[in-house]
Amino acid sequence: MSVQHNYSSTLLEDAVNEFAKLPGIGRKTALRLVLFLLRQDNSDVERFANSISILKNEIKYCETCHNISDTDICLICSDLSRDVHTVCVVENIKEVMAIENTQQYRGLYHVLGGIISPMDGIGPGDLEINSLVNRVQTEDIQEVILALSPTMEGDTTNYYIFKRLSGSNVKITSIARGIAIGNELEYADEITLGKSILNRIPFSV
Repeated sequence: MSVQHNYSSTLLEDAVNEFAKLPGIGRKTALRLVLFLLRQDNSDVERFANSISILKNEIKYCETCHNISDTDICLICSDLSRDVHTVCVVENIKEVMAIENTQQYRGLYHVLGGIISPMDGIGPGDLEINSLVNRVQTEDIQEVILALSPTMEGDTTNYYIFKRLSGSNVKITSIARGIAIGNELEYADEITLGKSILNRIPFSV
């Protein structure tokens, strides 16, 4: 049974439908956002729309770490003050931002673009694991920190990466389990996350 929405304008309804597609946005919130935009100056709304369009069309992924970037090489990878011998492996950009906010880590990153999840049809070949192995083989990387969320899927991915890198001389560590089992890394508070990076331990199976 379809739900009737008594909008006085199909333009309004179309806009609400688009906003409601965003994660965590219900139809009431979508309507409130659309009505807010209608009250703004045309220049403000155009600037908002243009920023989204430019983001979608011009955003890049760093050729080295696969982090979101404005340029071919991201600001972190091109920062000469970073420790180029240490690479922290994370699931996505949200984890990079979370770890950077702790101000406790000065190495580089490697963004996998997800974690192994057979239930969701995501296998090792869908992730940036081969490029990680290639970095370890071609760059002077001395330590790889596995900083994936302590979930079953995260642990599976950690183990797979550990096996892929086991033939190299690189030191493999994982963040300390100050993060509760089953929690998503991005939701950890900065103090706990910072300590888990600083107190990282050798990875073991």
